[in-house]
Amino acid sequence: MTRFFLLPWTWNPAVTLSALLALAAYIIAFRVNRRIGWFAAGLVVLLFTLQSPLNTLANGYLFSAHMVQHILLLLIVPALLLLGLPRSLSLSLRPRLLGRPAAGWLAGVGAMWFWHAPVLCNAAASSRFVFALQTLSLLVLGSLFWWQILAPREEDRLSPPGAVLYLLSACVTCSVLGIIITFSPVAVCPVYTQKPAHHLPIMETLRTDWGISPQRDQQIGGLLMWVPMCLIYLAAIFAQLARWFARTPDPEAKEVS
Repeated sequence: MTRFFLLPWTWNPAVTLSALLALAAYIIAFRVNRRIGWFAAGLVVLLFTLQSPLNTLANGYLFSAHMVQHILLLLIVPALLLLGLPRSLSLSLRPRLLGRPAAGWLAGVGAMWFWHAPVLCNAAASSRFVFALQTLSLLVLGSLFWWQILAPREEDRLSPPGAVLYLLSACVTCSVLGIIITFSPVAVCPVYTQKPAHHLPIMETLRTDWGISPQRDQQIGGLLMWVPMCLIYLAAIFAQLARWFARTPDPEAKEVS
């Protein structure tokens, strides 16, 4: 684990500046409030995802690192940023897509299927422009997905039963993709089976000492989508169940009153 943090950090001035500008814009718009911690946490996770050794390994070295990066960009960062928005926020010019659960569901689930087509997966791992496009699309599509669950105003969110169905179906669909990737005899992203041009010393440790062959690396990536990713959906489902029960009136309380 120590060697992981000794790998090169890919400092990106554009990413750092964007995060600082986003935080400044938040403070100007909403001032410092109780929910700023969520928003700041989202920006910290974003910086870690795109500039830490995780990004180095995802850049053509490990498919499993690429999968962790996808999960963070699609599910974790957008959720934290939305949790950071004040509950009183009202969008006067709200895009129509935000009010359509089907569009949000297709955005969140479709992003994973779309970017794991072999051609697109290879392109994102090989081209900085395609990777930037992929990153931006994951953040936007993830925000569309989570808006139906975490919109600032209660009336903009799905009802608890609808939210449970929304999340459960997304969990099942992404699990199917994870199973396909885990057991596929063909490389989903062939670029990760090749030796990168700038070979890192840690790759010898991963391949020899840890036994992480390209095939096993793909299996780990598939399992990451299959299990941890679904656990994120399940955690959100439990939160919606708690919200549902909290809104259910207590018959005994009515009788007493």
